[in-house]
Amino acid sequence: MSVTSEATTLWFGDLLSGSGTTSLDSSDAAEFPVTWAARSEGVSGQTNPEELLGAAHSACYSMAFSNALAKNGTPPESLQVTAAVTFEPGTGITGSHLLVSAKIAGISEDDFQRLAAEAKAGCPVSQALAGIPITLEASLA
Repeated sequence: MSVTSEATTLWFGDLLSGSGTTSLDSSDAAEFPVTWAARSEGVSGQTNPEELLGAAHSACYSMAFSNALAKNGTPPESLQVTAAVTFEPGTGITGSHLLVSAKIAGISEDDFQRLAAEAKAGCPVSQALAGIPITLEASLA
C-alpha cells in the first residue's frame, strides 16, 4: 500500500519581500512561516525548505537505522539524529550532514559504523537526495 503525504505553501508577493506559510496538510500538525530572508540569512522564528528537508531526512534515517539495528539483534535504546542541510543562494542545496548519537547495548564499533552507513544508503530520503553529498558522523553515547 502506498501513502501520499501533502504539504501546502501559500505565498504572497515577490521572492525578496514576499512571505508565506507552509502547512503540513496530511497530519495537520503544524503551519510554519517562510520567507526568502529565513532561507538565505537564517531569520529566527521562521523556517525554510532546507530545515523541513532536514526534518524529513533525520526522521527517515532514524527509522532506517533503528530497523537495521533491530535486524542485527541490537535494537537501540535511543537514537538522536540531526540532519544539517546546507543552502547557498545562487547555487542551491549543497549537502546534508547526518550527526548521530546512539545508545545501543552489545554492539561493536565496527558493526555500529557499518550499519550506520548502510542505513544512510538505504534511507528513502537519502536516496531522493542522491544529487547532493550526504555525510555521516555517528557515535555511540
